[in-house]
Amino acid sequence: MIDSVRYTPVKCNIFSTITVALIILALIYADSIISNFSLHLDAFENGSNHHHLQTHQRSRVLRIKSTGEGDNGYLMPRFDVKTSDQTIIEELGFFETFALAKNFDSRVRTFFGGNKCKVQVFMTWISPVDSFGEREFFGLESLFETNPRSCLIILSNTMDSKKGNNILKPLIDKGFNVEAISPDLWTLFKNTPAEDWFNDIKNGNKDSGEIPLAQNLSNLIRLSVLYKYGGIYFDTDFIFLRDFSGLRNSIGAQSTDMNGNWTRLNNAVLIFDKKHPLVYKFIEEFALSFDGNKWGHNGPYLVSRVAKRGEFNFTVLPRMAFYPVSWTRVGGFFVRPNDRLGSKWIEAKIRQLSVSSYGVHLWNRQSSKLKIEEGSIISRLISDHCVICSRRHISTS
Repeated sequence: MIDSVRYTPVKCNIFSTITVALIILALIYADSIISNFSLHLDAFENGSNHHHLQTHQRSRVLRIKSTGEGDNGYLMPRFDVKTSDQTIIEELGFFETFALAKNFDSRVRTFFGGNKCKVQVFMTWISPVDSFGEREFFGLESLFETNPRSCLIILSNTMDSKKGNNILKPLIDKGFNVEAISPDLWTLFKNTPAEDWFNDIKNGNKDSGEIPLAQNLSNLIRLSVLYKYGGIYFDTDFIFLRDFSGLRNSIGAQSTDMNGNWTRLNNAVLIFDKKHPLVYKFIEEFALSFDGNKWGHNGPYLVSRVAKRGEFNFTVLPRMAFYPVSWTRVGGFFVRPNDRLGSKWIEAKIRQLSVSSYGVHLWNRQSSKLKIEEGSIISRLISDHCVICSRRHISTS
């Protein structure tokens, strides 16, 4: 366990500061551990010890302070935090708002209870609000075009803001039920196996690893909201093609063998009733086998590990349901046809998707920088399933 450091202002003259900083940097360089760090959480100080945020590191100490201006307060780096650590500072700000989330449970229940929801839908957004672009908005449009009576909560501290509300306003003005709500992690994880895990992370008793902690918390948040409230979780990089409200207690297969048996599941789509025992097992597995150094270990690989044990009744949806294209071939869905044969292939693929798929996962890690070319499969799907239809981000070149 690495001791946490509570940051307090330090008065020193500039020459002493520079000297100490140079010595520290020299020692760090000698040990070749400049970039080997991990972030952990403690709680914020808000009347009790469990609301004070602290950080832990393997090498140098990353220290932060709050401006202490109530809800408008923000985190500021110390002089010994380099500009190259900006992503760390942003991540800490992400966690700070989690701790400040108020009335989370009440807001969720009021939103779902106040609307005639045919299905409860959750998404998470752990990036800055400015990163929620037109492609993500297209996904929301397709959700409400195909499932107009669904109620969507976007679990995000950045979208739960004036700027985030402005992004969602065109949909709200059309009468669709969507709201961004900052999640309260303490409320979500309480009375689940995640509670002890989270306390260990906060207190520095567990290593969060090299994978960004925000990414792994997103994996855990989706499980926790489904366990506490029930409904459907989707990643934001989907285009929806038809009504999915009839699905229950299901996971989509990402890949299958020659006989059609699933070989890998994915947690980009999770559909479960409230307090479902399999979701509890997912949370338990996350807490018991957590490894912050292996990508996917606490996410898509986790649901595959637990599901293979065959302890509970649930449905594995065929690969075509939500993953009709693999991440290695998704680029072909963004390219316009360049000849008659290509046009025929696109027409055939769109007919297949309309019959066999509830949605198309866009695999943003691979496709986020790809242009949506006019006439491509993705451009056709967006045009066919929009509700605002005035927002265009399709390349004709």
